[in-house]
Amino acid sequence: MVAAGTVLGMGTILAYGDHRQQATEVDAPESTPGPPFPVFTRQEVARHHSEADRVWVTYGSDVFDVTDFLELHPGGKSKILLAAGGALEPFWALYAMHKQEHVLELLQGYKVGELSPEEPPQPTPGDPYAEDPPRHPALKINTLKPFNAEPPSELLTENYLTPSQLFFKRNHLPVPVVDPATYRLHVRDARGRTLSLSLRDLKRNFPKHKVTATVQCAGNRRAEMNAIQNTNRLGWGIGAISTACWGGARLRDVLVHAGYKPSDEGHVSFEGLDKEPNGTVYGASIPFKKAMDPEGDVLLAYEMNGEELPRDHGFPLRVVVPGIVGARNVKWLAQISVGPEESKSHWQQKDYKGFSPAVTWDTVDFSKAPAIQELPVQSAITEPCPNASITPGELTVKGYAWSGGGQSIVRVDVSLDGGKSWHVAKLAGEEQAPGRAWAWKLWQLEAIVPPGTKELNIVCKAVDSNYNQQPDKVGPIWNILGVLNNAWHQVSVSVGED
Repeated sequence: MVAAGTVLGMGTILAYGDHRQQATEVDAPESTPGPPFPVFTRQEVARHHSEADRVWVTYGSDVFDVTDFLELHPGGKSKILLAAGGALEPFWALYAMHKQEHVLELLQGYKVGELSPEEPPQPTPGDPYAEDPPRHPALKINTLKPFNAEPPSELLTENYLTPSQLFFKRNHLPVPVVDPATYRLHVRDARGRTLSLSLRDLKRNFPKHKVTATVQCAGNRRAEMNAIQNTNRLGWGIGAISTACWGGARLRDVLVHAGYKPSDEGHVSFEGLDKEPNGTVYGASIPFKKAMDPEGDVLLAYEMNGEELPRDHGFPLRVVVPGIVGARNVKWLAQISVGPEESKSHWQQKDYKGFSPAVTWDTVDFSKAPAIQELPVQSAITEPCPNASITPGELTVKGYAWSGGGQSIVRVDVSLDGGKSWHVAKLAGEEQAPGRAWAWKLWQLEAIVPPGTKELNIVCKAVDSNYNQQPDKVGPIWNILGVLNNAWHQVSVSVGED
């Protein structure tokens, strides 16, 4: 077997760990043929379908024993076990991000055999993303299947409200096709019964409320963390954040209708209509206190920027939880329940949590970290773009700033020399009530670049109403999930002659 460092590269080893037997620190000569792999039938592979019998899977004509990787899989052990004893192709058609070189190399490290040439080829599965909606061509795509993309930085702050076509797209699974005429929202009431509400019920029986709120993915600016040490997760730039005016029924009103009282406690769990192959749906939860807060402004939204919700953003109904991480703003909402515990969903229990830089995939214990709810103060530079070339004279620097939990932005500091000296930017955006500043501030700085300047290292940092400030470096907040990056944002540009 080729050495672990050669096959995987340091980034993959550090992110996933390397538990393959026979791995050494000495590179085997590429010209030296290894012993032939044993040949198995699909029936023999199927016998290895549990941890007790070792978990085998196939991909193409190869057979792999992935038992030792179960606990290391970033998507959770349960997802690999869906394919136990069978082929990976149907599942990789759904999670197409697996078809990357480093993943294929990692898989080869677990190879234990080959399928008999007499075995018929695995039928090619249908494309579960065939009915996804069209997208704007300006979006910068991170993954096609599922679709994850962000607007280019120069368009991100062109408008205070982000046009829905350019609003960042964060999908975990294929976009469901929903008939609004037959759609029903199921709500477990305080007596354990299930209420069934149509879209018409929500629009007619509950007052419409509007709120302007920014939604940010916990992985926003992960690319800067990946540059330090690859997390092998979506390499978002600064665009996994957008702002819209949402319209819909207050979640509080619906819960009161279902018999709940503001004095009740626990968590409100949401389930979407987007499904995995085994029927598992996307889910998340928020504290009951947030859901019932009259000033929490949590919506069951059916409108976005005055129009019907687009399919990519949750048509016909989604949760909008102002001030809370995007992962809890469940789209294509199907079910609401209230209970003493958080959602049991993988995305609540085994993802979207923050860890120390010291934690690895070998030592991580997801039960020791709380699920991310409110996000820390954040800012970024949208203009000029990184590595742009400018001329001496007038320079306009633009960007956004936002903080979770309804904290307002009170100041954005901008430096043109890497943090040696600072200027205060001008803020723009809607005025919002204290504690309910759900939307970002756009900021701008007008500066003069003196003749003879060769380059600028532009830096921004924001301060919120609780005087929380951004850390200056990414390294000390790096983590295996690549979340919560709110370090000073830096853009370097070159300066040429007029």
